[in-house]
Amino acid sequence: MERREFIQGMFAVSAVAMVTTPNRLLAKDKAKKKGPNDMSFEDALKAITGGKEVKESKKIKFTAPEIAENGAVVPIKVEVDHPMEEKNYVKAIHILNTANGNARCADVMLTPANGRGYFSTRIKLSKTQDVVAVVALSDGTFIKASSNVKVTIGGCG
Repeated sequence: MERREFIQGMFAVSAVAMVTTPNRLLAKDKAKKKGPNDMSFEDALKAITGGKEVKESKKIKFTAPEIAENGAVVPIKVEVDHPMEEKNYVKAIHILNTANGNARCADVMLTPANGRGYFSTRIKLSKTQDVVAVVALSDGTFIKASSNVKVTIGGCG
């Protein structure tokens, strides 16, 4: 009888070990894994600018809420006070964040045919962080404006 109880006990212990061990291993892998689009703020800025200097500018009117009730839908608006002429125009507007897994929220390419440097959308933010608008001008220079958004309910999970 003791032998039978011992074997049943070993079977139960080994079954529990087999069930819990893979879950623990997978949990560790998930924590280490990054998605294919994960990119830090610094890496994203370098990819956009090619390492060029980005200057703060009052030409950019960047509108974002101080407090976002829901991080899943944070409205932002970027208006650039810059001509949209054939050889002097706003080439692109990039929206970046400083704390999500992927720093790039939006990339908008413009031409003089757009008429003005303007973009409006909603972005997702996982927690309180800075949101930065980086504007590429046709002469190869970059300007930026930023705003801190306090998130009260998480949006990215």
